[in-house]
Amino acid sequence: AAATAVYKQWIPNTNFETASNWEKGRVPCASDVVHFEKNKVISVFVRSPHALTDMYLPLNGEFVLASGAGFAAFDGSWDPGCDSGATVRFADAEHHAWFDPTLWQDVSPGGELEPSGRIFSVDEERVPCRYDDVIFQPETSFRVNVDSSRPVIHLRSISLMGQELSSPEAWAGYLRGPSAPLQFHGNGTLQVMGTGCPDKSGCACGNAPDSHRICAALLRASGRQCPVPACQSPLQPLGHCCGVCGATINLDFTPDFDLQKYRDRLVQALLSQPKYASMRMAISKVHKAQTFLGVIPRSSTPVIQIVLIDDGAGAQTGTTAGQLAADIMEDIAQHGEALGISSGKMEVATGSTFSGQVGSHVLSRITARTILGLLFGLLLLGGILFLYRKGKLRSLPRLPTLRLPWPWDRAEEPVSPEAVSDKGFDNPMFNVEPPIVDPGEETPQEMAPKDHQVFYLNPLYDASETE
Repeated sequence: AAATAVYKQWIPNTNFETASNWEKGRVPCASDVVHFEKNKVISVFVRSPHALTDMYLPLNGEFVLASGAGFAAFDGSWDPGCDSGATVRFADAEHHAWFDPTLWQDVSPGGELEPSGRIFSVDEERVPCRYDDVIFQPETSFRVNVDSSRPVIHLRSISLMGQELSSPEAWAGYLRGPSAPLQFHGNGTLQVMGTGCPDKSGCACGNAPDSHRICAALLRASGRQCPVPACQSPLQPLGHCCGVCGATINLDFTPDFDLQKYRDRLVQALLSQPKYASMRMAISKVHKAQTFLGVIPRSSTPVIQIVLIDDGAGAQTGTTAGQLAADIMEDIAQHGEALGISSGKMEVATGSTFSGQVGSHVLSRITARTILGLLFGLLLLGGILFLYRKGKLRSLPRLPTLRLPWPWDRAEEPVSPEAVSDKGFDNPMFNVEPPIVDPGEETPQEMAPKDHQVFYLNPLYDASETE
């Protein structure tokens, strides 16, 4: 389930009877010499009795014996199919990593393998998420590397050796036992919480800090590069390692949104239609990064991400996914408010077109509020400007401005100062305007002796006294 716990089962094991655990690809027989590397820590489950010629054991390890299982010395009698007498080495199990999606599979609560249906998971969610249940198959041994970018890896429960550990106390007790250090190694620590997702709108997986480990493991398994997509500009869903052709929808939601119910609605009302028989869908809550001006990271916001993929080829790649995405957007336009969906944005990438935002929908209530707010702001600014031009508003005092010199100002040729003219100056001790002189009359400056270059008018005396 998307909102409740999902059961994920670990695939590899370190059983004695598993042929792939031996370098020769076969289980040792009576005339063989069994060799475990002395410095490799290992836990090995033995299901049946075995006769061996010789066996070298590790310095630190354990055999977990089923009822009736054990080892006996080879008595030299003839054993059909086992006359080679070779040295058979146990394969290295150190490379089995927790964050390798290829080593996990979805199962039912009882451990039965889930059929590969219409629902899939993005790559980060193929590894156990913080509210998932982890199952190690009964009567199997294992060794898993839990190296992580987080100090603690949270889980809902862990089942191993047929026993479910679903409380922090039960898990802490198991970690104190002898087997846990042989089964789990690395710098990460598994922590059982015993609680499921508390939010009906779903919970984010929580594996984003280790996305580089997840993608590195996938690329290592696929030849160290993503497969070439059939569309011209593939989409990059959040939590997915490689680009995909098809469609993505990001939904903003309200507290009324129920992820489980909405997923069931999409499966029953749309995915079940015959025209969408080739479709696969992933739906989950993810955290989408927000940026300021498209560059500066600001925060992240939770959204519901829907990824749609079809099996189209060539120019038809992604076409059916685009049609389904359009139907989902139409359903949101009609029923989004009742479903707790406030807005949705769709992107499509097909084999014949570039990807891009080809549709979006925002509920009318939110749209109306936004538009009314903008109109009110524009009307307010317009009213202020109108009153200002009519003089009804008192103008604001002009603030002094500071002009900074520019380099090109300094590059200009300096202007030579004007020659000092024979102009008088007002005495700053007085505030008396000089008499207005008729243009035709001689000014006092003109009547002054020519050898005086600078003089002033004393307002306390008239011109006759100056002479």
